[in-house]
Amino acid sequence: MKWGLIGTGNMGEVLITAFLESELLKQEDLYITNRTIAKAYAIQEKYPSIHVKENIFELINEVDTIFLCVKPADMIDVLNELKPILEDEHLLVSITSALSICDIESIVNCQVARMVPSITNYALAGVTLVTFGQTIDSYQKELFLKRCHYFSEPLEIEENIMRIASDIVSCGPAFFAFLAENYIQEAINLTEVSPEQATLLMEKMFIGFGKLLAENHFTLNELIDKVCVKGGVTGVGIASMEKNMDGLFKELIQQTHHKFKEDKEMIAAKINH
Repeated sequence: MKWGLIGTGNMGEVLITAFLESELLKQEDLYITNRTIAKAYAIQEKYPSIHVKENIFELINEVDTIFLCVKPADMIDVLNELKPILEDEHLLVSITSALSICDIESIVNCQVARMVPSITNYALAGVTLVTFGQTIDSYQKELFLKRCHYFSEPLEIEENIMRIASDIVSCGPAFFAFLAENYIQEAINLTEVSPEQATLLMEKMFIGFGKLLAENHFTLNELIDKVCVKGGVTGVGIASMEKNMDGLFKELIQQTHHKFKEDKEMIAAKINH
């Protein structure tokens, strides 16, 4: 098993860490490349036995599975470059939600999958969203899902919920970190708590919160009920949040779906060019 990774940006680096720290792959079985090759060599400084290739053609010749981790705007150009050198036995995995399996299969002639990762995979936790093409055989599919279990919980999902599922599992950590940062800042502004104290308390709360869910102590609704004593401080706080939400998450979902639509239209235009 030799895997290659094209693109070493944020998510590409998350996957490299997940593959190696979970011991799914040995360093010598991982090949990486990047348009700015210095970024790939910087990762090699941390993992000295991985292979850095100067271009995608050198990489493809060495691997059986290729992860395509480039920006949506660059996807079609890279796929067109890959098309002549991909063979039937290759598995090509895209991590871009806006590029459907059908889009990929319309360009390349190999086995195809899509896996949308999350920053939580860096800690060998969280979910990866997976969809498979028509060309992938059942053995390869089951083997890929088994390998994803090393660093995540893979969930096979339908195309029609890809965007909202990605919002929750992939964008979600950033969204809730943003809310936490705002909570911390207001706590600093309105009380005598220091930035260091507020940040530490918030981080420890998140760790404990995650552990409660991970160990199945409570569902989200049960957790609210357990903390929210009738007439107590938590109840007053939740009432305030309900009053001031003002369509926050409705607007968030509408905006992410709008961007998703724009990306899909851009990709379609490139395919049909």
